[in-house]
Amino acid sequence: MAKQDSNPLGVFRFNKIIIPILIGLGVGFYMIAREYNKNSSLFSDLASLFTSYTIFCLLLALLFECGRELTYMIRIRMLSGNRLSWKQAFHIIMLWEFSSTVTPTSVGGSAVALFILPLSGLSAGRSTAMVLIATLLDELFYIIITPIMVLVCGLSMSFATKFKFSVFGMRISETHVFIIGYTFMVLLTLIILTAIFFYPKGFKNFIYNLGSKRLFRRWQHKFNKMGDDVLTAAEEFKHKSFFYWLKVYGVTVASWSCRFLVLNCILAAFSPQITNHAVIYVRQLVMWIVLCISPTPGSSGVAEFAFPLFLNGFLKEGFEGVLALLWRLFTYYPYIIVGLIVLPIFTRQVHLRQKQKKQEK
Repeated sequence: MAKQDSNPLGVFRFNKIIIPILIGLGVGFYMIAREYNKNSSLFSDLASLFTSYTIFCLLLALLFECGRELTYMIRIRMLSGNRLSWKQAFHIIMLWEFSSTVTPTSVGGSAVALFILPLSGLSAGRSTAMVLIATLLDELFYIIITPIMVLVCGLSMSFATKFKFSVFGMRISETHVFIIGYTFMVLLTLIILTAIFFYPKGFKNFIYNLGSKRLFRRWQHKFNKMGDDVLTAAEEFKHKSFFYWLKVYGVTVASWSCRFLVLNCILAAFSPQITNHAVIYVRQLVMWIVLCISPTPGSSGVAEFAFPLFLNGFLKEGFEGVLALLWRLFTYYPYIIVGLIVLPIFTRQVHLRQKQKKQEK
């Protein structure tokens, strides 16, 4: 663990990449094999479903996936004050996404982002502020849009899933997990909002004092860094106008919507009769809480397993495993492939930039 902390790019080691791939593909192929045992004509039945409408929906899914990354690039450029070029923004977002595929969802790619942003020519302070604000915007998307969508679709439709399990004899459902996860997310967001925009110095002093207590002394340097990061973010963004925040939040909503609409298109491709796409959208929002607490890198295995439990009623019967794997082929595996291509290019550019700076000196 210490190694990874000192060099965040350690998450891109071969063993870190291959494990989530094997877990995800293993679960996906197991689900398909189980379906094939029930229906030996599974693949010929799947081929018969392909029509011009199917191809149109899959192309639309691809368009939304590209839209997701384009809006992320727009946001990262806005947060940088347009200091990043489009090429730099593309490299950063792809590496950020790549790191998210090989770390648990609760961890994400923030550590890598904090490492690569300064290598792109931004100050350490600006980089820290950008990562904090980007995380805050993502949390705000979820805590604002989710209740709106639940109200639109209704509680019964939003939580009508098969996600049920028992812990020590106690029955746990998606509603319990959602309430706990959502409450934690709201509290965390309120703390970050208050710390950055209202009492940054007070928060820094509080965190410094907390870190000096005997109970937390072994993590004092991390507490101090947290306080410094919040103060830096406050200084970097305190003069931004309301219109700026409205724009950057709008881009955040667009990027997350593109992310979720990919699945809407995939399901519509094989079930043209689907009309209630708002329910598919809100079910994904509910499922996201479960994926956030997944211990596996990039939620591999857990995502494939949860997919039919949350989207029951919208899946073509007998094709749950195929659709789960197709969904991940659109939203997960491409980032591993693109990341493997971008990483050496980015590294080479950083070395060239550093070499050029040395020559100028």
